Amino acid sequence: MLKESSSLVTVSLAGTIKNTNTDNPLWGKKELEEQAMVTRHITQQLRSYVTDLTIGEVNSVRAGNLWHLKTKVWGTIRDLELEKIIDALHPTPAVCGLPVSEAETFIKKYENYDREFYSGYLGELNMGKDKNTHLFVNLRCVQIKGNSALLYVGGGITSGSNAQQEWMETVHKSETMLNMIFN
Repeated sequence: MLKESSSLVTVSLAGTIKNTNTDNPLWGKKELEEQAMVTRHITQQLRSYVTDLTIGEVNSVRAGNLWHLKTKVWGTIRDLELEKIIDALHPTPAVCGLPVSEAETFIKKYENYDREFYSGYLGELNMGKDKNTHLFVNLRCVQIKGNSALLYVGGGITSGSNAQQEWMETVHKSETMLNMIFN
Protein backbone atom coordinates (compact mmCIF):
# COMPACT_ATOMS: atom_id res chain seq x y z
CA MET A 1 0.00 0.00 0.00
CA LEU A 2 1.25 3.47 -0.84
CA LYS A 3 -0.28 6.62 0.59
CA GLU A 4 0.89 9.92 -0.83
CA SER A 5 -0.95 12.89 0.62
CA SER A 6 -4.61 11.91 0.12
CA SER A 7 -4.01 9.32 -2.63
CA LEU A 8 -3.92 5.62 -1.90
CA VAL A 9 -2.53 2.93 -4.18
CA THR A 10 -2.45 -0.76 -3.41
CA VAL A 11 -2.21 -3.96 -5.39
CA SER A 12 -3.89 -7.30 -5.36
CA LEU A 13 -1.13 -9.84 -5.93
CA ALA A 14 -2.43 -13.39 -6.06
CA GLY A 15 -2.13 -16.33 -8.38
CA THR A 16 1.29 -17.83 -8.97
CA ILE A 17 2.82 -20.13 -11.57
CA LYS A 18 6.38 -21.12 -12.32
CA ASN A 19 8.16 -19.20 -15.06
CA THR A 20 8.61 -21.38 -18.12
CA ASN A 21 10.72 -18.83 -20.01
CA THR A 22 7.78 -17.32 -21.83
CA ASP A 23 6.52 -13.75 -21.94
CA ASN A 24 2.91 -14.96 -21.99
CA PRO A 25 2.16 -17.19 -19.02
CA LEU A 26 -0.87 -19.44 -19.34
CA TRP A 27 -3.15 -18.83 -16.36
CA GLY A 28 -5.55 -21.46 -15.16
CA LYS A 29 -9.04 -20.95 -13.83
CA LYS A 30 -7.83 -21.49 -10.24
CA GLU A 31 -5.22 -18.68 -10.37
CA LEU A 32 -7.65 -16.26 -12.02
CA GLU A 33 -10.26 -17.07 -9.37
CA GLU A 34 -7.71 -16.54 -6.59
CA GLN A 35 -6.75 -13.15 -8.04
CA ALA A 36 -10.38 -12.10 -8.38
CA MET A 37 -11.13 -13.09 -4.76
CA VAL A 38 -8.29 -10.97 -3.38
CA THR A 39 -9.15 -8.01 -5.62
CA ARG A 40 -12.81 -8.18 -4.57
CA HIS A 41 -11.83 -8.26 -0.90
CA ILE A 42 -9.51 -5.25 -1.20
CA THR A 43 -12.16 -3.32 -3.12
CA GLN A 44 -14.85 -4.09 -0.54
CA GLN A 45 -12.58 -3.11 2.33
CA LEU A 46 -11.61 0.23 0.75
CA ARG A 47 -15.12 1.42 -0.21
CA SER A 48 -15.68 3.03 3.21
CA TYR A 49 -12.41 4.95 3.13
CA VAL A 50 -11.72 5.87 -0.50
CA THR A 51 -13.57 7.87 -3.16
CA ASP A 52 -13.00 7.49 -6.89
CA LEU A 53 -12.08 3.85 -6.28
CA THR A 54 -10.51 2.51 -9.46
CA ILE A 55 -9.55 -1.07 -10.26
CA GLY A 56 -6.92 -1.55 -12.95
CA GLU A 57 -6.47 -4.39 -15.39
CA VAL A 58 -5.11 -7.75 -14.28
CA ASN A 59 -1.49 -8.02 -15.39
CA SER A 60 1.12 -10.75 -15.35
CA VAL A 61 4.28 -9.75 -13.49
CA ARG A 62 7.45 -11.76 -13.27
CA ALA A 63 9.32 -12.08 -9.98
CA GLY A 64 12.39 -14.29 -10.21
CA ASN A 65 11.36 -17.77 -11.24
CA LEU A 66 7.64 -17.03 -10.85
CA TRP A 67 4.75 -15.26 -12.51
CA HIS A 68 2.06 -13.53 -10.44
CA LEU A 69 -1.23 -11.89 -11.26
CA LYS A 70 -1.36 -8.26 -10.17
CA THR A 71 -4.19 -5.73 -10.13
CA LYS A 72 -3.64 -2.11 -9.13
CA VAL A 73 -6.34 -0.49 -6.98
CA TRP A 74 -6.33 3.24 -6.20
CA GLY A 75 -8.42 6.16 -5.05
CA THR A 76 -8.61 9.27 -2.88
CA ILE A 77 -8.75 8.88 0.88
CA ARG A 78 -11.91 10.51 2.32
CA ASP A 79 -10.57 11.26 5.77
CA LEU A 80 -7.08 10.56 6.97
CA GLU A 81 -7.88 7.38 8.84
CA LEU A 82 -4.74 5.50 7.87
CA GLU A 83 -4.87 3.23 10.90
CA LYS A 84 -8.42 2.17 10.03
CA ILE A 85 -7.45 1.57 6.40
CA ILE A 86 -4.53 -0.62 7.46
CA ASP A 87 -6.81 -2.56 9.82
CA ALA A 88 -9.35 -2.98 7.01
CA LEU A 89 -6.75 -4.33 4.60
CA HIS A 90 -4.71 -6.52 6.96
CA PRO A 91 -4.68 -9.41 7.26
CA THR A 92 -5.23 -9.92 3.57
CA PRO A 93 -6.79 -13.06 2.11
CA ALA A 94 -3.26 -13.92 0.95
CA VAL A 95 -2.26 -14.13 4.62
CA CYS A 96 -5.07 -16.28 5.92
CA GLY A 97 -7.89 -16.84 3.45
CA LEU A 98 -11.55 -15.92 3.26
CA PRO A 99 -13.66 -15.08 5.13
CA VAL A 100 -10.75 -13.33 6.83
CA SER A 101 -11.94 -13.26 10.44
CA GLU A 102 -12.96 -16.94 10.49
CA ALA A 103 -9.78 -18.02 8.71
CA GLU A 104 -7.60 -15.95 11.04
CA THR A 105 -9.28 -17.50 14.09
CA PHE A 106 -8.75 -21.00 12.67
CA ILE A 107 -5.07 -20.35 11.95
CA LYS A 108 -4.42 -18.92 15.43
CA LYS A 109 -6.08 -21.96 16.98
CA TYR A 110 -4.44 -24.72 14.91
CA GLU A 111 -1.16 -23.40 13.51
CA ASN A 112 1.63 -24.69 15.69
CA TYR A 113 4.19 -21.88 15.39
CA ASP A 114 4.54 -18.14 15.84
CA ARG A 115 4.64 -16.42 12.43
CA GLU A 116 6.66 -13.54 13.88
CA PHE A 117 7.41 -11.29 10.86
CA TYR A 118 5.92 -13.69 8.29
CA SER A 119 2.58 -12.39 7.04
CA GLY A 120 2.84 -9.09 8.85
CA TYR A 121 3.23 -5.78 7.12
CA LEU A 122 6.36 -3.71 7.08
CA GLY A 123 7.54 -0.44 5.67
CA GLU A 124 7.54 3.26 6.32
CA LEU A 125 4.52 4.30 8.36
CA ASN A 126 3.83 8.04 8.50
CA MET A 127 0.52 9.03 10.04
CA GLY A 128 0.62 12.73 9.15
CA LYS A 129 -1.62 14.16 6.43
CA ASP A 130 1.14 15.25 4.07
CA LYS A 131 3.49 12.37 4.74
CA ASN A 132 3.95 9.31 2.56
CA THR A 133 3.45 5.76 3.79
CA HIS A 134 4.76 2.65 2.02
CA LEU A 135 3.66 -0.71 3.44
CA PHE A 136 4.17 -4.25 2.14
CA VAL A 137 2.79 -7.59 3.31
CA ASN A 138 5.68 -9.91 4.12
CA LEU A 139 4.54 -13.12 2.42
CA ARG A 140 7.92 -14.70 1.87
CA CYS A 141 10.72 -14.43 4.31
CA VAL A 142 13.76 -16.16 5.75
CA GLN A 143 14.55 -16.23 9.44
CA ILE A 144 18.11 -17.02 10.48
CA LYS A 145 18.41 -18.82 13.83
CA GLY A 146 21.91 -19.90 14.67
CA ASN A 147 23.08 -22.18 11.87
CA SER A 148 19.58 -22.69 10.53
CA ALA A 149 17.45 -20.79 8.06
CA LEU A 150 13.67 -21.04 8.32
CA LEU A 151 11.77 -20.24 5.12
CA TYR A 152 8.20 -19.01 5.26
CA VAL A 153 5.98 -19.25 2.19
CA GLY A 154 2.33 -20.03 1.56
CA GLY A 155 -0.08 -20.99 -1.16
CA GLY A 156 -3.46 -19.74 -2.24
CA ILE A 157 -5.89 -22.57 -1.68
CA THR A 158 -9.30 -22.33 -3.33
CA SER A 159 -12.05 -24.84 -4.14
CA GLY A 160 -10.21 -25.42 -7.44
CA SER A 161 -6.89 -26.29 -5.79
CA ASN A 162 -4.98 -29.49 -6.28
CA ALA A 163 -2.93 -30.44 -3.19
CA GLN A 164 0.14 -31.58 -5.16
CA GLN A 165 0.13 -28.44 -7.32
CA GLU A 166 -0.21 -26.23 -4.19
CA TRP A 167 2.75 -28.01 -2.62
CA MET A 168 4.83 -27.48 -5.76
CA GLU A 169 3.84 -23.79 -5.76
CA THR A 170 5.30 -23.40 -2.27
CA VAL A 171 8.44 -25.25 -3.39
CA HIS A 172 8.84 -22.86 -6.35
CA LYS A 173 8.28 -19.84 -4.09
CA SER A 174 11.02 -21.03 -1.73
CA GLU A 175 13.56 -21.53 -4.54
CA THR A 176 14.34 -17.81 -4.84
CA MET A 177 15.18 -17.57 -1.16
CA LEU A 178 17.16 -20.81 -1.21
CA ASN A 179 19.18 -19.53 -4.17
CA MET A 180 20.07 -16.40 -2.21
CA ILE A 181 21.23 -18.47 0.76
CA PHE A 182 23.25 -21.04 -1.13
CA ASN A 183 24.66 -18.97 -4.01
